Parts: sequence; structure tokens; C-alpha cells
Amino acid sequence: MKEIYEFLKKCRTYYLATLDGDQPRVRPFGTIHIFEDKLYIQTGLSKPVGRQMDGKKVELCAYDGEQWLRVAATSVLDPRIEAQESMLEEYPHLRRMYTPGDGNTAVFYLKDGEATFSSFTAPPRTVRF
Repeated sequence: MKEIYEFLKKCRTYYLATLDGDQPRVRPFGTIHIFEDKLYIQTGLSKPVGRQMDGKKVELCAYDGEQWLRVAATSVLDPRIEAQESMLEEYPHLRRMYTPGDGNTAVFYLKDGEATFSSFTAPPRTVRF
């Protein structure tokens, strides 16, 4: 999991895919955080993506110029203030838009994850977390 975290931090932007009914939706994301040995991402519940995530399968993809990473997992909403606070400590610039316990701030951990590191020069390598 730490390797996945470090890769996504290095890339800074990754692309998250969800389903809106039967329509796939992909958007750029930038938050990645480890809290209590789980990999977390953050968004707002007022956004469609926040409503498309809880308990649903998601995928994300990132490329660092040499290799790419695909992660498939189930996203699980963690409503605890401690989890929200931990995320916002990691990304203090988000405090302009989010406050722990405001009813909008949402942090999701990725459960039953499978990450595949791929490149054009090496066989794919899969990690489960």
C-alpha cells in the first residue's frame, strides 16, 4: 500500500472512474493519504462523485512518465471527524473549501484493492491491499 501511496503522491494527479447509472465518469483527483493503515481519498458529498462512491467499485489510474498504475477497489465512506481531520492536515489548502464535520467533507478508504503497475519495458506487477 505504501508503494501505491508514494507513486500517486509523485504523480500528484490521478484519474478516478466511477459509474453514474450506466455512464462512466472520470475526473482528476489529487488527494491520497494513509490513515490507520488504509489508503484514503477525499471529495465533497455535494459533488456527484461523492454520491457515486460509497460502497461502490472505483478505479483510478496514474502515469509517472515511465510506468502507469491502475487501482481497482471498493470505496468506503469513513464519517469520522478524525479521518477528515487527518486528511485535511495532509492537504491544508483544502481547508478553504472543507471543514471536518461540515456535512460535506468526505473521506473514503479503498477496500479490497488490487493495484497493477505496468510499463512498456517490464511485465505487469499486481499488488493487493
